[in-house]
Order: sequence, then structure tokens, then C-alpha cells
Amino acid sequence: MNEMEYREANGISRSELWKIKASPEKFKYSQEHPEDPTPALVFGQMVHKLILEPETFDDEFVLMPEVDRRTKEGKQLWSEFITAAGDKTPVKGADYEQALAMKNALMSVDVAGKLLSCAHEVPLFWTDAATGEVCKVRLDAIMQMDSQTLIVDYKTTSDASTESFMRSAINYGYDFQAAMYSEAVKNTIGGDKPIKFIFIAQEKDAPYAVNIFVADDRFVMHGYDTFRELLGIYHECKTTGNWWGYMGEANQINVLDLPAWLKDEDK
Repeated sequence: MNEMEYREANGISRSELWKIKASPEKFKYSQEHPEDPTPALVFGQMVHKLILEPETFDDEFVLMPEVDRRTKEGKQLWSEFITAAGDKTPVKGADYEQALAMKNALMSVDVAGKLLSCAHEVPLFWTDAATGEVCKVRLDAIMQMDSQTLIVDYKTTSDASTESFMRSAINYGYDFQAAMYSEAVKNTIGGDKPIKFIFIAQEKDAPYAVNIFVADDRFVMHGYDTFRELLGIYHECKTTGNWWGYMGEANQINVLDLPAWLKDEDK
């Protein structure tokens, strides 16, 4: 199952469910008005493909020709390229070379190569017992060991240092992701082995530094609380048809108070 087939398959995904955190209203609007992928998102998808599924890279991506689209000849060549590309995603040659350099740097880290030498881009679907909602995830990599199951996720970032990535992990809901992916494995692949979630973080600028993290139990449990909360909100909104916004389910006026740091100054 490729990425397009996965996206079109029935079920609520991690990236979709995370949008409910802003508000159910914004989530519903994003579902009804999907935006084109940003250049940053396309680059991340390309790097993932080149690292995890290089054998099918040419099925989904195609390098842009270097043409001057301000000229008549350039416009013609570009038009022919777009027609020939079809559903493939065009990428710049410079971006491809950068992604290739990132891959080479990543694979020079022995432990990273070993963690990724397993099943890649594994789609999992299950029905949540508490809500009856169909959920889905697509694992970057999963490895069965004698004593445990390892879920491996590759992230590109501007700063892979431990302190910075810890902040990013909370801001972008990586704890929530670790919990939802672990729930997927428990409900599909099963077994009684403990699950460990590993993040491989790599910077997008040379020298493309790599850092590897094992999510501890407290980190994942915090994510479970978020997963259950967001899935519960999603289910309730679907059931009631009330996709509420910033004013909550009852559309109540909020109280405008001083932020905590200003309150401290007034003491």
C-alpha cells in the first residue's frame, strides 16, 4: 500500500487526529478544504521515500528539468514535463541531492542503519474498543526482537540536539504519536512483548547530524492521555454533529485573564 492508497483508506490517522487539538471546527474545515502540500512537507516525504523505500522512489517522485519558464521554449518543455509526470510529485534537483546527502550521512551511523533494516512503511488498521472508531497508522519501521517490539520513526528537523528535540517532541505531539502507534501494534500485530518507540532525528543542514532517542514510559503515557482525549472528542463530534470551536461545546464566552507570568509580577 503506497502513501496515496493509505491516505484514501478508511480510518482516522495520527496527523488528522492531531489537528483536533486546535479545535474540532478547524479539523472539520481542513477535512473539507484540503491544502496542497507545503514545500517542507514534500521535502520530508521525499527524504522518507529515499531512505525507507528507494526501490519505488521513481514511482512517486520525478526530478524537475532545469528550464527557463519565462521563455516560450521553456514554457513548452515545462508543459510537456508536467503532462509526462502525471500523478508523480515534481522535486528540484538540488533538493534531491540534499536528500541523498542526508541519506548517506544517516546510513553512516551504524545503529541507525540497523534500526531501519526491517519492515518499512507498514500500514496498520484497527477499531478502537472504547469509541468504535476506525484508526490507522503507517509505521516508518518495525522490528521484532526476542524480548521486545521496536517501533522506529524517522524525523527531519532543524535542530536534533537533545534539548531542542525534546521541546519539538511536545510541541508537535510526538508523545501522542508514540502512544497511538503503540496502540496500533497492540491491536493488530499483538503479542505480549513490551513495545519501545525509537525516534531517529536528523538535521536538514550539513553535516546532517543524527540523534537517536528511546521514548521512556512516562513520555508515552502522557501521549496516551492525549490520544484518548482527542479520539474521544472526534467520536463525540461525529456523533452529535457539533464541531465546536474556541468557545467550546456550549459556545460559551471565555474569560480574559492575565497570563501566569504577569500574575507573578503583580505579587
